[in-house]
Amino acid sequence: MAQDQLQVLNALDVAKTQWYHFTAIVIAGMGFFTDAYDLFCISLVTKLLGRIYFHVPDSQKPGTLPPSVSSAINGVALVGTLAGQLFFGWLGDKLGRKKVYGLTLMLMCVCSLASGLSFGNSPKAVMATLCFFRFWLGFGIGGDYPLSATIMSEYANKKTRGAFIAAVFAMQGFGILAGGIFAILISAAFDARFPAPSYDMDAVGSTVPQADYVWRIILMVGALPAALTYYWRMKMPETARYTALVAKNAKQAVSDMEKVLQTEIKEEPEKVEKLASGGPTWGLFSKEFARRHGLHLLGTTTTWFLLDIAFYSQNLFQKDIFSAVGWIPSAKSMNAIQEVYRIARAQTLIALCSTVPGYWFTVALIDRIGRFAIQIMGFFFMTVFMFALAIPYNHWTHPDNRIGFVIMYALTFFFANFGPNATTFVVPAEIFPARLRSTCHGISAASGKAGAIVGAFGFLYLAQSQDPAKTDKGYPPGIGVRNSLIMLGVVNLIGLLFTFLVPEAKGKSLEEVSKENEDDQEETV
Repeated sequence: MAQDQLQVLNALDVAKTQWYHFTAIVIAGMGFFTDAYDLFCISLVTKLLGRIYFHVPDSQKPGTLPPSVSSAINGVALVGTLAGQLFFGWLGDKLGRKKVYGLTLMLMCVCSLASGLSFGNSPKAVMATLCFFRFWLGFGIGGDYPLSATIMSEYANKKTRGAFIAAVFAMQGFGILAGGIFAILISAAFDARFPAPSYDMDAVGSTVPQADYVWRIILMVGALPAALTYYWRMKMPETARYTALVAKNAKQAVSDMEKVLQTEIKEEPEKVEKLASGGPTWGLFSKEFARRHGLHLLGTTTTWFLLDIAFYSQNLFQKDIFSAVGWIPSAKSMNAIQEVYRIARAQTLIALCSTVPGYWFTVALIDRIGRFAIQIMGFFFMTVFMFALAIPYNHWTHPDNRIGFVIMYALTFFFANFGPNATTFVVPAEIFPARLRSTCHGISAASGKAGAIVGAFGFLYLAQSQDPAKTDKGYPPGIGVRNSLIMLGVVNLIGLLFTFLVPEAKGKSLEEVSKENEDDQEETV
């Protein structure tokens, strides 16, 4: 038997789009802005770190990070993010979204600043410091996934909820652009102020001492957007759904939402009393949760896991693409700071042409065609383009065909963002009950980050040439790029099939889609 919905929750569901919706998008989205800025910027400065700290005298090529160091710097933030998603997701349901929300932001601010500092000046000390603070930076970023998604879903109206949650996630696109543009500006300014010869002209002189400031400034500026929104996060009231349905304080929920919506909401003493005296009590590890939401959780975790394997594997052939179209010349023909400039410019162009538009296509269409249709379509086209890149791979390696390769590559990631990369973030914030919403979103997101680790590192080794003489320095032979692309196409196809486990939430209230108001049938096991 279903219970009547509280008036305060109904008022949120039918509210017209107002200014507070847009402020909530910006406040919640700044965490993702910082997340994308950080993950993007580290890929810009790893080459510079290799030149500064791992220079080999008399070598024909500039210094590069050893595979173990490179994996640690890139991977430690992903591991921290995974841990943060699980921990803060659970904490958001236990203590409330608002109480935990400021903590994640402070962690991001402090660790962004600290990752530009070093305890000592030896390569080992600098890398150890960077890895330590990047883990905790990732931990804070991880907390932002379940909390931002849950807060936005609980504040939004049911008509445009998908677009609002997707818009929070789409702030990643602006973070990528900001990271690239800032790196371009800083590297151009330093190169103008401290000119240096290319590596093949003067190996030592090509890396000026001031280059050490470039990567530190780029990383530390990531703290700014997060710090600027801290005050506004603390001013946001707790969501009405948490206050009423989890904390059982419907009177406070009414008071908070009257200020937010700037309208009078009818108090319902009988419903409030009934709510306070009972309600479903089954937990995450109960038979009742497994019966109602077990397949839903399996669907959200597997689709996010499979999507991120493909999404984070993009760095496999990014360097080949940039070199092929002449965006990045050979490393020895540039000085250290020029290399940062060229890489930042190339990645910013890719982001501008494929990554960012994909996010905003999702925002525009998610409440018209639905989450399910966008996710199916996205996985389908990612599968098609991965196979189209892989099967005639030798065709694409010819110089005349490389522009076609770039277009196919860009379309693959356009349909990742206008597809499962956005919807896997939106759906877990809608389909689970309020008291488990943040936890289930955190579990789904952590599953995604596990896929990211497989994609970023497993395929980094797999994609190495089968010929030992052609592998990157320090890596064993793999299965080659062509076979890796075929595997990724299969991964996307499996993701498409698991999408059928996830229900459509378009146009429904959170209580309707999660069946929150149904009386419980099973106590916590």
